Formats: sequence, structure tokens, C-alpha cells
Amino acid sequence: MITITLPDGGIKHFDQPPTGFTVAQSISEGFARNCVAMELDGRITDLNAVIASDQSVRFITVKDPEGLEIMRHTAAHVMAQAILQVYPEAKLTIGPVVEDGFYYDIDMPPISEEAFARIEAEMKKIVQAKLPIARREVPKSEALSFYSNEPYKLEMISDLQDGTISFYSQGDFTDLCRGPHVPHTGFVKAFKLMKSSGAYWRADQSKAQLQRIYGTAFFDKKDLNAYLTFLEEARKRNHRRIGTALDLFSFRDEAPGMAFFHPKGMATWNALLDYWREEHRAAGYVEIKTPILLQRKLWERSGHWENYRENMYTAVIDETDYAIKPMNCPGGMLLFSRKHHSYRDLPVRAAEVGLVHRHELSGVLNGLFRVRAFHQDDAHIFMTPDQIQAEILGVLRLVDRVYSTFGLGFHLELSTRPEKSIGTDAQWDTATNGLKAALAEYGAEYKINEGDGAFYGPKIDIHIKDALGRTWQCGTVQLDMNMPERFDLAYIGADNERHRPIMIHRVIYGSIERFFGILVEHFAGNFPLWMAPVQAGILPLNDDLLPFAQSVSARLEKVGLRTEVDQRSESLNKKVRDAQLNKIPLILTCGAKEKENGTISVRTLDGQVRQGVPMEVFEQRVLENIRQRKLQLDFGW
Repeated sequence: MITITLPDGGIKHFDQPPTGFTVAQSISEGFARNCVAMELDGRITDLNAVIASDQSVRFITVKDPEGLEIMRHTAAHVMAQAILQVYPEAKLTIGPVVEDGFYYDIDMPPISEEAFARIEAEMKKIVQAKLPIARREVPKSEALSFYSNEPYKLEMISDLQDGTISFYSQGDFTDLCRGPHVPHTGFVKAFKLMKSSGAYWRADQSKAQLQRIYGTAFFDKKDLNAYLTFLEEARKRNHRRIGTALDLFSFRDEAPGMAFFHPKGMATWNALLDYWREEHRAAGYVEIKTPILLQRKLWERSGHWENYRENMYTAVIDETDYAIKPMNCPGGMLLFSRKHHSYRDLPVRAAEVGLVHRHELSGVLNGLFRVRAFHQDDAHIFMTPDQIQAEILGVLRLVDRVYSTFGLGFHLELSTRPEKSIGTDAQWDTATNGLKAALAEYGAEYKINEGDGAFYGPKIDIHIKDALGRTWQCGTVQLDMNMPERFDLAYIGADNERHRPIMIHRVIYGSIERFFGILVEHFAGNFPLWMAPVQAGILPLNDDLLPFAQSVSARLEKVGLRTEVDQRSESLNKKVRDAQLNKIPLILTCGAKEKENGTISVRTLDGQVRQGVPMEVFEQRVLENIRQRKLQLDFGW
């Protein structure tokens, strides 16, 4: 007799070893139809696997995240089967699940998205057939024989250790795979092929270039449609498209992966930095600046020359090796070590907006999100061990203030000591307990990633959530016991002895270029007034009123507003429409009545119009909105 224990403590008995599907059916037929796979003692396996001994079983259904991932794995097989039916000469390689979908790398001639409809039609036939999916295991020698005409599969099997190799079959299609899979192809109810691109076999440029075909799949067509709607909204918010339309930044072939910021982009950039500096001054930070180019001996001391050199740009000057800094930390160490410190001096909070360069492969460059030159809003906090909790708490509160100003939610993840690390158990305990105590006092929930910390210390990663619900890892707070040791940093304690400081690395914006791009998409270009490249567009009704419009502009510029006068001989409707397309939050109309009365008419992007506003009132309300860095225009008119 086989005894099955369910998650709720329920017990099922079977005279013969049952399959997972049989156990699910014993609960209910409806439940069984929604089961995708099962978990036996922490291992996820196929639903049709036989349970040969007493086990605790957790069923994975169409409502579980693991279920969606398993189904998408099957969808990759369905796509591969369909492609072989359309392109019989194609050779398969691998087809993994990725975030939001799956892909398959295939040796075949390049195809355009116009060919997707034919492949999808074949996929639909495979899905409608509800082909059972069966696993079988064979000796390695048999697997090699089965794939004698498949060079990529042969290479993969040859790399595996001797033993059994698993295959999955659906109809006349068989693929090398570890699994698990859904019970039959009918589970792939809603799918769509998304794009194709080139990819080198095993990411090696010396090897064959393959076609990587991406797709996505859901259990329900409503979910697929919602996802496609989300993608369309994300496309509209694409920071590269909006950056071009609003004349914020651009990229040129002469400097791959390095952004050119235009005057309007710099206006928003400087607004971000002005805010950053204001918050950091209030939080007790001092600002520093360290050189971009530093000698090899420094990078050897920091460990970067040995471990990060392939990502660094180097030069030889006066027969000495130099490197352009890929991060700001070593320069910050040198500044701290320039003089003796007492425990009374600590903590020292030193912040730097440093320009760093990292060599990224051209294929991964992605607008402002992945660049080769970027600015990091680094800060290094040097402190005593008993200051860890207070300093971490101070960083978290600063993070909260900054992100809430942009309307960004966030969640926290704590990563603890990895298998390979430096430092003593006592040091790690002190550091980790300090982080946990700060998180407890801060009061927010957080996820623990055991063993995922840096080799030099535990860390807190901060994941922000934008207007579309996407998450971005921007901020991080890392405790470091490595750099102070490498640079022999010290302070004199109350006992008059030399002690090693604990150091925090932390960023909030992260890469300012990347954060800029995130904000472009978060706001869809409709920046809050304080960030807007042009805060007020001034529209004279005719050429005779141009001098009046220019006087209004000069007055507003004098009190600190960024303005732009539309001097074109166009209709007012045309000027208003163009100002709206350029996302100018305040559109001021200057007519004869306004000139006579010393007033202006104000139109906002939400379509509200207020006529006859006295200049003094306008200035007061607008400047107060900017001073408070409000997300909305709420002048109370």
C-alpha cells in the first residue's frame, strides 16, 4: 500500500503505486484537469510519473507560477516541433524558459516575423491535438545513436556524464530534455511568437550563428491579451523613442554605448542632481570627486586588475599602465586614508557622482539601460561596528524619501554570506545582524536570499516598481569588510588602539543614466513640473505680441523657471498641440487682454484652462509646487 500525504495534512491510500494524475483525480476530476505537475520531497516532476513509495505530494496547478513556467517549457517544444514541420532541414539546439516567455535557438536560415503566422498555425494544430507528453530515459550510448544526425544534440549529450539521458516525446516529435512538462500539448492554450534574432551557439562568436525565436504563452487568452496590451503600453513609453521625440538625448556611432545629453535632457539631469545633493546635504553627507584615470597599482590593490580587467578600458601613459575607473570605490578609499581618523570622526559619509566606464559587448547595449559610460551616485560610509544599525537605517530612510518623490514603490531583499567569502564568522554575524536590526526598525517586509551576498559582506538590494508594475534593481546597500582591509584603513578607537572601520557602499539612483531612462518610461515623458525640461511654453497670439511673450519669459526665467517662447507664425491651436506633444506642463497664452491686464492664460496637459491669472499668483503657486517637488499640478485655482 502507498500512502500519500497532501499539503493540508490529508492522507490518501492506494493499493498500487499511483501516478500523480491518479492521486489528483482522487481529489476531484476538476482539480486533476487543472494540475500541471507535482512536487515530491522538494523535486518537481511530471504529473504522470509513478509514485513508488510513501510520499508527501504538492500539486502544481495552472494558478501557480511554477505551472506557468512548466507550460512555457512545453510551449518551446511545441514551437520547435512546428518549425521542423515548416522547415524540415532545421537543426535544434536548446529552448529554455525566460522571463515572460521562452525561446529556441535553431540552426536555420534567417526568418522574418512575417513567417511567424505559418509557424503559429502549425503550433495551433499541435495544441488542438492534445498530444500526450511522455518521458523516457535511455543510456547515453542510445541517446548518441538517436541523435546521430543532430550535431548540436550530439555535442550536448557528449558533454553529459555517463548514465541515463532523458527525452520527452509528443506525437512524432522527440527532444532531449530534463523536464518536467505538462501532461499534454493542450495546456498551451494561448501563445504568440514575439521576435527573432541572431545568437551564437553557446554564446561563442567563433561558432555557428543560430536563429533565436522568442515566444510567450499563457493558460488563458485573457492573460495573453493583457500581456500584449502591457507590451504596447511599454512600447509607447520606450525611453529611446520618447528621448528622441522630446530632444532629451541621443546615441551616435562615434561613441557606442555612450549617451549624448541635449540641452533639454541636461535640464532634467540637473534637476535630478540638484535634488540628490539637497537630500544628501540634509542627511549629513559630504560630496567628493575622484579622478577617472588611475594607475594599475591601485587596481591591483583593489582586486579589479585581476578580477575585472576584461571590463576595463586601459591605457599606457609614460610607460605606466592606467585604467579608466569602472567604479568609484578605490578612489574613495584613497580619500579616506589621506589623514588619521578618530572614532569621534565617524561616521564619515562621502558621496560622489562619479563617471565610470565599463566595456560591455555591443550586443547587450540597450539605450540608457545598458551603456558603457555612466554616472554612479555612490556613497561610502565609514563607521564603527556599533554604528551599523543606525547608518543602515539612515540609508533606508533616505531611499524612502527619494523614491517616494518620484512615486516609485520598492521592496527590499537581504542577501547573506555566500559559500566563498572573506572575514571571520564574528564579522559576518555583526554585519548581518546589523542589517537585520536596521530592517526590523525600519519596519518593512523583506525577502532573504540566503548565501547570495557579496564575498566581502552582506547586502540589501532595493527593487523599485514603476507605473507599469515592472521592477528594477537600482539601489543597493552593501557592507564591505574587504576594501578597508586591502587599503589598510583605520581609525583610533576610544581605547587609543588602531581599529578597522566597517564600510558601506550604497547607491540610490544607481546608474543615473539608467534611472533617467526608467523615469522617462515611468512618467511616459510627462515629467512632474520640477523635472520638466521646459516648464512653461509661452505662446503669443500673433507676431505683435511676441515682445510681450518674451517679457513674460524673461520674468519667469528670473525667478528660476525654464521657459520656451514659440515664435513661429502658426495658429494658436497648432502651437498648443505642439506644446502638448512636447509634454510641456504649463502652456501660457499671451493675448492683447493679458498684455493689458498683466495676466496670463494657463493651460495644463490634462486640458484644464485658467484665464486671467495674475503673474504674481502664477509665480507663487508654481514656485511652491516646484519647491515641494510635487508629482501633480494642484494649484488650487
